[in-house]
Amino acid sequence: MPDSKPRIAVIGAGPAGLIATEILAAAGVLVDVFERMPSPARKLLIAGRGGLNLTHSEPLERFLTRYREAAPHLAPHIRAFPPAALAAWCEGLGQPVFTGSSGRVFPRAMKASPLLRAWLARLATLGVRLDTRQVFEGFGDDGGLLVSGRKVAADAVILACGGASWPRLGSDGAWAALLPGVPVAPFRPANMGFRVAWSEHLRGRFAGTPLKRIALRFGTETQRGEAVVTEAGIEGGAVYALSAPLREAIARDGHATLRLDLRPDLDAAECARRLAAPRGGQSLSNHLRRSLNLAPVAIALVQEALHAGAAQDDLAALVKALPLRLDAPMPIARAISSAGGLSWAALDERLMLRARPGVFAAGEMLDWEAPTGGYLLQACFATGVAAARGALDWLAARGAIDWLAARQR
Repeated sequence: MPDSKPRIAVIGAGPAGLIATEILAAAGVLVDVFERMPSPARKLLIAGRGGLNLTHSEPLERFLTRYREAAPHLAPHIRAFPPAALAAWCEGLGQPVFTGSSGRVFPRAMKASPLLRAWLARLATLGVRLDTRQVFEGFGDDGGLLVSGRKVAADAVILACGGASWPRLGSDGAWAALLPGVPVAPFRPANMGFRVAWSEHLRGRFAGTPLKRIALRFGTETQRGEAVVTEAGIEGGAVYALSAPLREAIARDGHATLRLDLRPDLDAAECARRLAAPRGGQSLSNHLRRSLNLAPVAIALVQEALHAGAAQDDLAALVKALPLRLDAPMPIARAISSAGGLSWAALDERLMLRARPGVFAAGEMLDWEAPTGGYLLQACFATGVAAARGALDWLAARGAIDWLAARQR
């Protein structure tokens, strides 16, 4: 065994990088964290403004299906650090959690800032050194790590550079150009809104108006929830849940038609029965409002569809499956997260780059995507833990660390 402790460099101080740092430091390894922004975890803080959704309480097998094509790759890492482990970790920082009516898990404080303060305090007691405004510049000809114009000594490296959404917070995907020869899937927006060519009337009157208690259907998938009419189109949780298949359909066909159910609590027959009542002298707007209790924005959408040529002889069908033509996804800079990133073929089971032994990767820079609801953070934490454990295992195999002793600490 060497006389000095091994040193590991972590690139990126988001959730994946910081949890990897904690695992490493608790095992007795010296850790240097390099963050390009002036302060750590900026995206986490922004995401937590409206309530920090850490994870979800649904059964694990159902949970894993949310990652779609990446589920087989992420499953072993999430099983090793499941939602219950993430909740327990949060409570271990003095931040109790609760499960909302939707099954989502939040810290009781709701915001990310108390959790981050407690976390950084813990890392400080473990001797972690955090350097901000430090830019990852790849690796030199000899394989050495380059940060802000200098070579950094490290026995192993964990990359947690983020994806390509919200670039103003530090995640711009620029790291992909710094790993020549390593396969990287192109970045695409995920959990984003879509452009809709609204009429001037609808845009001017209803931009910013929520659509509550609706259901959206695309193909065989249906998602209940809420959405928001924006000046440029539509966004919101129900839209985000379908964003992956919608994005792929637009890339293939040039557009996609989303079906909007304005009264998912009523079946088509009941809608038809209510709408069959005599209108008398009522306008169509009043008839829809009184018969189905539709909100003004929902009535405007029905009228918009009628003006665009939808059949007028079956209003019930229109209310239950109103077509919305989506012309394009919103740009990746406005997306909550991103798809694409390091190909799974580039990594071994420990999340080490096959082309660069001793270099591991975690978080959103890997090629996966998931809907909002706690799935994004869970995968970031779980892969961060996996990369740290992989690095410790790799160091142990090289005789640089007593992994058994490290695990017992």
